[in-house]
Formats: sequence, C-alpha cells, structure tokens
Amino acid sequence: MNKTTTTLNVPRPARMENPRLAQWKEAREVFPIYVALAKQQEIDIPFAQAQRNLPEKPDTDLFTQIHEWLDAMDQKVMAHQLRHLLQMTTLNASENSLRALIRRHLRKPKKSNPDRDKIDFLLVQYFALCAPVKIYHKQIEPEDVAQVMQPVLGDVDPAPLDWCAPLEKMIMALRGFRSLREILKTNFIEEGRKVKEGAGGMFYDPAALLAFIRFNFLLRRTLIELMHADLIAIRAGVDHLQSAGVRTIDCHHAGLLGGEPLGRIRKIADEWKQPFQRDYTERTVSQAFENLLGLRRDVEQGIQKASAGFAPKDSPRGPVEGLQPTSPAGKASSAPEGTNSKAKAKEALGAPPAESELSVALDFENCMEQIWEQLIATPPSRGRSMTTVKISGARILLSSWEVTAFVSEDGPSAEDLRRAVVARVLVAAAIESAKETGNATSLDRAMNVARAEVTRLQERVDVAKQAKDTEAAVNLGISTKRLLSTLDEAEKL
Repeated sequence: MNKTTTTLNVPRPARMENPRLAQWKEAREVFPIYVALAKQQEIDIPFAQAQRNLPEKPDTDLFTQIHEWLDAMDQKVMAHQLRHLLQMTTLNASENSLRALIRRHLRKPKKSNPDRDKIDFLLVQYFALCAPVKIYHKQIEPEDVAQVMQPVLGDVDPAPLDWCAPLEKMIMALRGFRSLREILKTNFIEEGRKVKEGAGGMFYDPAALLAFIRFNFLLRRTLIELMHADLIAIRAGVDHLQSAGVRTIDCHHAGLLGGEPLGRIRKIADEWKQPFQRDYTERTVSQAFENLLGLRRDVEQGIQKASAGFAPKDSPRGPVEGLQPTSPAGKASSAPEGTNSKAKAKEALGAPPAESELSVALDFENCMEQIWEQLIATPPSRGRSMTTVKISGARILLSSWEVTAFVSEDGPSAEDLRRAVVARVLVAAAIESAKETGNATSLDRAMNVARAEVTRLQERVDVAKQAKDTEAAVNLGISTKRLLSTLDEAEKL
C-alpha cells in the first residue's frame, strides 16, 4: 500500500487577492493564538505590547519577523499545549482563527508527526465549533462532516476509504456501550492512534481527514457522556452515605488512603477534570478513567457496608440505593425521592439548610448538573455567541465563556463563572415560580444565595484585576452584572 503524501486541495483565496496579503491576513488571524501560547509556555515574545496589534499592511521587515516567529513557535508547541489553550480560553470561539490555523498547518510542504497531531486536534475542534445543532447529537455520518468542514477542506467526496475501515468498525461499536468500563476494555484510543500512525502520508487524504474527524468526535462525545454518568452516580452515593451518618469510607480502588472523608470525595467528583487537557495518551486517559471507576466502586461498597450495618442479616440485598445503574442513554438514574440534597454546596454559598419543601430548582448542584447536560446536548451553533438553557420554566442566556466554564471544567476562573451562572439560574427559576404560584418563599431564598454570591464574585473580579488577568476580570465582571440585573428584576416583584 502506497503511503506517500496525498495532495490536499486546501481552499485558496480568490484569484485577485495578492498572495502576500493573503499570507499576512492568515498570520494576523493566528497571531493572538501564538501570543497566548507563548505566555502559557513562558516563551519569550520578541514583540512589545504596542507591536502586537498587527497592521493591515506590513512592511517587509515586519512581515518577515512575524512569519519567522510563527515558524519557530510551531517547532516548540506540541498538540497537547495547543489543546489546553483552546479548550481553556475563548480563543477557540473564533471560526476564522481556527480555519486559518488549520490551513497554516495543512499547507506545510513537510509535516512532522507533531504537525499531524495538531491538525488532527484542530480539525475536530473546528467541527465541534461549527457543527449545527441539528446534526450535533445524532449519529453523525461522513456527509455531515464533509458539509461542516467544506470551508476548510473544500468539496470532499465523503465515500469511506478501504484502509479507514477499522475506524468505521469502532464507530459502529460505540453505539452499544452503556458504561465507561465497557469502553475502556476496547483500547479505542490506542487503536485509533495506531490507524493514524500507520497511515503515513495517506492521513492527509481529504476523505481520510473526514473519517478521523468523525471518529475522534464520536469517541470523545461518548467518553464524556459516560464519564458524567459515573460522576452523577458518585455524588448521589455520597448524599446517601451522608444521610446514613457515614463520615469516611475506604477508597483504595481509587488509589486513595483508607478512611477518606466524604467531603473530599465530593470535592473530587465536583472538580473532576476531563483527561484530555494535558499530554494525554491511551495510558494516561485510561488511568484517569480507571481512578474514576475505582472511586465509584469504593462509594458503592461504602453504601453496601452502611446498609449491612442497619439491615437484618437475613434480609435480601437489593440494588444499592442512591447509586442506580447507568441507563441505556449513558446517564445515571436520579437518586430516589427523599435522599439528602446537595447541602454542602448550599452551605458554601451561604444558603440555608435543605428543607423538605425546598424546590428542586433551588438545589444548587442539581441545577449545575441540569445546565451541564443541556450544554452538552445542545452545544453553541455556528455563528452564535449566546446559548440558552431552560431550567424550571426559566430561559437563561449564557455567553461563550460561561459555556466554556461548564464544558471544559478547568481554569482559575471557571468555578467562579459556574457559580455566577447557577446563582442567576436559581433566581430566574424562582421568579417564574413566584409568578405562577404567587408564593415568593423560594424567591427570597434564591435572592439571599445570589446576594452572597455577588459579594464573593466582586472580590474575585478585584483579585483578577490585581493579577492583571484581564480576560478573567472582564468575563467575571460581565457575569456578575448579569446576576445583579436578575436580582433587580426579582426585587421588582
């Protein structure tokens, strides 16, 4: 089989456009990303702050300096570093910048393995950004990928290539998985990497690129859905253990010491990071997921021991209450009615203890889970900077950085942004409830939570300003103002 590089007909600028100006236009699009990468990796930037706003028409020296620096950065930056930057910031929200970055790498006459890995990541990142909602969560077909990727790859025949058949077989298998444990037994990440590395230059065949985009996206989507099903089950199990008076459990399956406090277990589940943001391999990703599955097993065994302590010895063992099996859709079943709600999260926000009449809308962590699930199910569509979530009759608009804070679950300001959004949602949902029922009790509670959150957020904005983290300060400031605006609306009722 010939593994020489296949010619890729990357869409080119209009015929009348000066090639030099086209190169400069592309450089201006990607320059902010490279500057951010240099800052992230603490690489020297040979351009003063005043020089980083590139002009529309450069002189010869500036043109040469910028392109030489971009080429040097390409040699230093690896795919996992690029992945971390784009997934943790709002830089990934620019379709034009991503397209320019992809074209820059595709047009290289000689591509190294790091170049290939960056192209592999950037293509699926572009697809995730630009895929319309109507195809995002169906069983995506090659034709769908070809349509979304047309601005980058041009018109491509989506007919599958024979040597890409292993990818198609794995995609078919993805439909049958019901748990993270099942998928980890398949070594999908390793097998996909083997196909990519064995392709040689054929990897750049346009039809092959479509196949890898489709495989990578569907695999990532499945892993994330199944991962969150386990996280939901762990949180429900911790609730059950707390309601039973248990304070610590043995967590050796998760690689932790014996007698771990439930508070730490909940914190681990709440702050769990997707294992895709660093230099991941099939080994590191599998290990991260194995630890998660071990934690769920430890929680389940803790519940069994607690149940055995209260139940008669001869009583039959039923399903573990509070840790229902994963549903066919990959989601954990909800905890049984009457289990303790997310009291710890509320206490951290200054909210009153849970009461029996407190509505589900005022459950902070439940609200956060609902927001997350909606954002995964309906990601931002092409060209939109705002995304709507619906909770208990309320419709709330989220900005791109707020969506990123939920989906990426990382970064110094992500937790602050999530809390700001949840507080806003709680007040908005309580407003709708008060209008419908005439009872403002829940609204008063939600407003108290929100006021406490506003005070904390304003402090966090000041901290970001002092640290000269302009992006975090601006984003937090806008989210705080939106929370204040919702509070003003509530106070008028």
